[in-house]
Amino acid sequence: MKIWPPMTFFLRSERIRRLSKEGFWIVLGQAMAVVGSLVGIRLLTELLGPAAYGELALGMTVATLVNQTVLGPLGNGVTRFYAPAVEHGDLGGYLNVVRQLVLSATGVIVLMILLTIAGLMIAGRTEWIAIATAALIFAILSGNNSILSGIQNAARQRSIVALHQGMDSWARFLVAAGLMLWLGATSTVAMIGYAIAAILVLASQYAFFRKIAHQDSVVVTQRGWHEQILKYSWPFGTWGIFCWAQSASDRWALELFATTQEVGLYAVLFQVGYYPTSMATGMAMQFFAPIFYQRAGDASDSRRNANVNSLNWRLTGLALGVTGAAFLVAFLYHTQIFQVFVAKEYGTVSYLLPWMLLAGGVFARP
Repeated sequence: MKIWPPMTFFLRSERIRRLSKEGFWIVLGQAMAVVGSLVGIRLLTELLGPAAYGELALGMTVATLVNQTVLGPLGNGVTRFYAPAVEHGDLGGYLNVVRQLVLSATGVIVLMILLTIAGLMIAGRTEWIAIATAALIFAILSGNNSILSGIQNAARQRSIVALHQGMDSWARFLVAAGLMLWLGATSTVAMIGYAIAAILVLASQYAFFRKIAHQDSVVVTQRGWHEQILKYSWPFGTWGIFCWAQSASDRWALELFATTQEVGLYAVLFQVGYYPTSMATGMAMQFFAPIFYQRAGDASDSRRNANVNSLNWRLTGLALGVTGAAFLVAFLYHTQIFQVFVAKEYGTVSYLLPWMLLAGGVFARP
């Protein structure tokens, strides 16, 4: 059927308005998360010295391990197959499989907690048991949050995703700071605060997620979702081990060959320089990932795949250009940036900020 030019213009205008609205919510959510994190860094560095901040950073590597190898890869698979499940009218079967997989993954992490406690007791490092346990519990909660956000993002419920991205960042640091003021400023108390904040965000996430679950509560036919999700996820989990080793090795190398205080200084530099850059890239990918998946479909059409690859390369070029501009700004104003976002005690490493920004932009490109 022929579509008249006015109708074509109308359809394009509607599409532009819809994408603009989605883009607004993504930018808002990521901006809230970045601002919350930067405010949080200022709060925590005022309360924790570099050594305690280094302990917190080492504890977070434990949580990162879980998310890189278990819940993170599973979340990628879950997000990938939401659109095909909707296309096949089997949202109920898909969600049923997701529930089973998440429960199984959580069971694996609980076993990891028990093994970690036993290993630390055998090694005589009982002082690490509390923070390691809190970090693994935080990993379970934040990983479940990420999976729910992935489904909601795939459903293009951008406002809900934006709300919880901002809420997660602000709640984590505010709850941790409040708990430290009440119980004492230690790395373990801060990690417990992270876990409590994750519980609050998860409760809110689940309340919104129920609306998606009720769209199709009847299991039509579980069209092999279990196998498809696992097949898609396992490469992420396998390579996630190496990604985690790469991302955590810097902190543990400083712990082994320098001091925990050096770990804390490096962690602040990483959060101020690397994190905002990776968040900016994540903002772009959060916007385009559902569009990529919808355009690719089941990835059987070579023309659709080529279109997606072309768009991805254009995004890569744009990301590298923005990274270069950010490097120049940080090179000129690194001292002033640290004075705003970090406690004075950490200012000695500000000169390394532009190089951390550059590393973050190159590594985190789409």
